[in-house]
Amino acid sequence: MSFDPDALCYDDRGLVPVIAQDAEDGTVLMLAWMTAEAVRRTLDTGRVTYWSRSRQAFWVKGETSGHVQELVEMRVDCDSDCLLVLVRQTGPACHTNRRSCFYTAVRDGVAVEIITPEGT
Repeated sequence: MSFDPDALCYDDRGLVPVIAQDAEDGTVLMLAWMTAEAVRRTLDTGRVTYWSRSRQAFWVKGETSGHVQELVEMRVDCDSDCLLVLVRQTGPACHTNRRSCFYTAVRDGVAVEIITPEGT
């Protein structure tokens, strides 16, 4: 059975949320968005391509930073309204220079930074 990106359930802006996870150790790296064309580009090139809501443009992860995400596997959730991409991450995934965008934990009602920027 072939996969059709157009068959996913996109929101009213034509976007589907995508969770990026490290394929080796399971770390949740980030959440971003894709259009059907971004899904196609990701599958065709093996380089994870997102849709930037702020710039209204395609964004190939690592294109400017060098912090590339190489696609290992793409998974579709049970409702076809969310994707999980398992990736090989080069460098930090977060624009704050941290391995993961999920670097703040809430512990006993207090926000605690649990991942420091790389190189510090």
